[in-house]
Order: sequence, then structure tokens, then C-alpha cells
Amino acid sequence: FGVQALISFELHQLFPSIPLVAEEDSAFIRSSNAADTIDRGGKDAVSFDSNPATYWLLDPIDGTKGFLKGEDSLYVVGLALVVDGKLAVGVMGCPNLTDTTVGDTEDESIAACPGHGILMVSHVGCGTWTRPMSADQLTTAPDIWKRCSVDPCSVAHMARFCIVDSHTWDMMPLSAHFSSTMDESEPRDENKILLQNSCGGSLSKYLLVACGRMSVFILLARAEKLLKAWDHAVGVICVEEAGGQTCDWSGKPLDFGADLTGRRIIYPSGGVLATNGALHDKLVEMVSANYK
Repeated sequence: FGVQALISFELHQLFPSIPLVAEEDSAFIRSSNAADTIDRGGKDAVSFDSNPATYWLLDPIDGTKGFLKGEDSLYVVGLALVVDGKLAVGVMGCPNLTDTTVGDTEDESIAACPGHGILMVSHVGCGTWTRPMSADQLTTAPDIWKRCSVDPCSVAHMARFCIVDSHTWDMMPLSAHFSSTMDESEPRDENKILLQNSCGGSLSKYLLVACGRMSVFILLARAEKLLKAWDHAVGVICVEEAGGQTCDWSGKPLDFGADLTGRRIIYPSGGVLATNGALHDKLVEMVSANYK
């Protein structure tokens, strides 16, 4: 609630005409100025129609379990701007991502000190950029921002795959083609992939793909659990501006305007796939062929 209240307040001061769509509302806390600030992004704060809209999408903490667990578990504060129905800007903050959290990368922007995390910013047509979040790096020096990119892996069994904590590999249609291991030292042939499952929500997985630590993020859309737009919007623009691709399991782009009045829910066919681009077409073909 605190994160949403602060961000909502600042956005309202700077961009009062742009509505906020966010995860939390203050339904169970007493009425106050803080509650009003939180509710600017609540489910009853704004109503849309079928026309393309301009609005913010905020997830104040994606990966609540990771936030509560602490230590090396990942959580993300994510904010996206949708302009006339198109993703335009994305900002993610991951306070405890370090250069040893998960995966390998040559990206200097990720080589932060333990516990200091990174900021990731993306703008359509301008790429995805990161900088350390450590206190001694809070400067305006122009070279503090480093452009990041997805990894170049083009061979599936050499790639790094990630899923959310609540999923297992055998739930994924790709399991019809590949078995998996979480042991990086285990020998792999063309029928086995490396699966890495760090504690954290969807946005941390998009972030890892965008900065080249992971090659593929795949998510099953369960019938009993609606997918929320704020869990994906900022991740999509960050991955795509870093050179990757995203889609649902039929190969179609995610539609953030599908929820005509609320812009809170997305309805991807089967699930979500985010890749480094080099593997995308082949994996979409495999997924769509085995998804029922």
C-alpha cells in the first residue's frame, strides 16, 4: 500500500490527467488521505470504454512471497505507461538483484553490489537501460545508465529457461520436447534444457530475460487465476526494447485492452511466452503444436 500511495501521489502531481490502474485498493483500511491516494489506482477509480486509452499500470510489489522471504528472493516494483492502447514506457526496480543472484551476464549494468539491486527503464524505440540502485550510485552522471540486451542464444538446449514458483516444467507444452534440469553442471543434450526458478513473480522473470540472464520465460494461464495486466505490461516493453519478443501461446501479442472497461485483466491464449528473439519462432511453433 505504501509503495502504491507514494507512486500514485507523484503521478497525480506530475500527470493529473492520466489515470492509474493498479493492484491495491484500501477497502479494508480506514478512510484517510493515504487511502484516497491508494484508491486512485483501485478497481473502482476509473472506467474505460472500447477506444484505445492512455493510462498508467502499476504493480507496487510483484513477488510478494519473495519480498516477505527476503534474503536473495526477488521482488519488483513495476510501472508502465500505455498511450493510446500501446505500451510506451516501462520502469522496474528490483532492490536485491545482484550479479550472483541467478544466471550469467556480461552486462556491466547488472554488476551491482550485494543487496543494491538495479533500476530498469524502457521507452518505445529507445531501448532498455539499467543502472545500479546502490546509494553511492545515485548520481546524474550520464554514463551511469547502460543499455542492456537479451542473450544471443539460438540453440534451445543451451538456453536458460525460467518459470514462476507455482508452476512445474511438466505443466508446460515444451515438456513434450525437452526434459529439464536445475543442475547447471549436469550434461545436457538436445533433449534437455536448463531450468532456473528463482523465487519471485512474473516481472522478475521478464527482467531477467531483458538483461540477458535468462533466455526464455514461459507462463501457463490457469483458468482459475486471471492474469493481471500489471504483472506483465512493464515486462513486455522491457523485453521487447531489449531485443526480445513476447506473445501468448498461439503466437499473438498480449492484448492489454482486452478488458474494455477496467484494463486490469489480460486473456492470453494458453499462456505467456517471452524470449530472447533468436529462439522465438521455433519455441512458438513447439508450444502451439502441443497446447490444447
